[in-house]
Amino acid sequence: MTKLPFLLSISAVLLCSSFAGNTAPTKKTTMSATEIVAAKKLYQDNCQSCHGVDRLGAMGPALLPENLARFRKNKAIKVINTGRAATQMPAFNKTLTESEIASLANYIYTPSKASLKWTASDISASKVQHFDQSKLPNEAQFDADLMNLFIVVELGDHSASLLNGDTFERLDRFKTRFALHGGPKYSPDGRFVFFASRDGWISKYDIYNRKTVSEVRAAINTRNIAISSNGKYLIVGNYLPNNVVILNTSDLSPLKVIDAKDSDGNSSRVSAVYNAPPRHSFIVALKDVKEVWEIPYSDAGGVEVYKGWAHDYRVEAKAEGWQADLSKEDEQFPVRRIKTDDYLNDFFFDPDYINLIGTARNSHNGQVINLDTKKKIASIGLTGMPHLGSGITWNYQDKEVFASPNIKEGKITVIDMENWNIIKEIKTEGPGFFMRSHSKSRYAWTDVFFGPNNDKVHVIDKSTLKIVKTLSPSPGKNAAHVEFTKDGKFVLLSVWDMEGELIVYDAETLDIVKRMPMKKPSGKYNVYNKINYERGTSH
Repeated sequence: MTKLPFLLSISAVLLCSSFAGNTAPTKKTTMSATEIVAAKKLYQDNCQSCHGVDRLGAMGPALLPENLARFRKNKAIKVINTGRAATQMPAFNKTLTESEIASLANYIYTPSKASLKWTASDISASKVQHFDQSKLPNEAQFDADLMNLFIVVELGDHSASLLNGDTFERLDRFKTRFALHGGPKYSPDGRFVFFASRDGWISKYDIYNRKTVSEVRAAINTRNIAISSNGKYLIVGNYLPNNVVILNTSDLSPLKVIDAKDSDGNSSRVSAVYNAPPRHSFIVALKDVKEVWEIPYSDAGGVEVYKGWAHDYRVEAKAEGWQADLSKEDEQFPVRRIKTDDYLNDFFFDPDYINLIGTARNSHNGQVINLDTKKKIASIGLTGMPHLGSGITWNYQDKEVFASPNIKEGKITVIDMENWNIIKEIKTEGPGFFMRSHSKSRYAWTDVFFGPNNDKVHVIDKSTLKIVKTLSPSPGKNAAHVEFTKDGKFVLLSVWDMEGELIVYDAETLDIVKRMPMKKPSGKYNVYNKINYERGTSH
């Protein structure tokens, strides 16, 4: 809710925390026609640029009764008054009167006249075909190491750059949809990259030919996407409607729309979707119900075999009633339901994708769930708001550890992945959002994204768990999100400002190699690291 046109689109954890919580339902709101007209004008002047026309969401979350059902109105009034810490939600108590804020709060709890449905037919009808893929060359039309390319998202003017990771020169700069979110995803061969925008648009860009070839609108408000390991399927997790959509990556046609409802029929927003490569399945995080879903995508009739564990999903589905419509032998994408003790909406997985580590926003612990047995095997004492989705792993003293930044507290939590105990909490100069490393680097990097020290970046020695250097790449400007080159020799860092830059560091000496002016660059995504699930980057 702000008049600023270019706010940071950073994460479900951030922007959607402005209006989300596990609280009791709110009574239905009624307003007179005159009150609605006045409140609508207030919304248009103060909120629409971030929360979208008809309150359907854009840079910020949708503001509708359907996704505010568990958020009390008095808490909404407080958020509008004072803003929300660790998000881009500003305070309006100095620009709006008490009665205006109350009017806005009432307005967002009134039903919208806009349609909240978006069907498979709507998805198909929305398709935009920019180029015929079959007529484009199947070889790269430029000279570069195709595995050491980067996509750099520039939020400032809704663009993306294709960057050569050896020379650090732009190969292309192209327009994207408004408010990209969740990180682009590459096809397994690295030729295509897929983007998702807050308002549901999925775009397919051909790196070899440097062209956006096709787009569809998969939903009204989207969280993120994931691609299957075989490259055939793309899953889209959505807030509006409450569902997941599975697309054919070749032509972006919808293959299946699955309503996000628990076994009792309660509807939920989808926090995030992930690919689990060893399992040949998608994992779905649900925000409003105590379930996690696993959706196998194998072409082998639903039978998955990995690490000696064979599992016939159809047999278990029929026994446990995963999905009421699972009656056809050729049914694709059955839903395997995993019950949880709490609402989990931020995940991390161990390297074998056997254990899921999840946190709930209103709890003070993390849960470790074994995906094979569907049971919780441990709890982790995680306070504040750990950002597990940005966590990384490495070997420390002959054991595998997991480290996560924290959005509310100035610390990095390091966890032993054998016994799930906290080894150390590394104090930082403020709450952070992104953490990155590389298997060939001795350092892990973490930002201090929030607070007065957000121009700082810490470099941590992975062998000692100590901060060895604190960098200030561009004093006074927010520094965040690093990504390594394929070989781990260089680090790319963003200065999140309209007059920002991409800074290249030598990963060993920590010296600056190059500065490239950019319009609020955010995430940077290396082809090799992403398609090979490099341990130092998010998946």
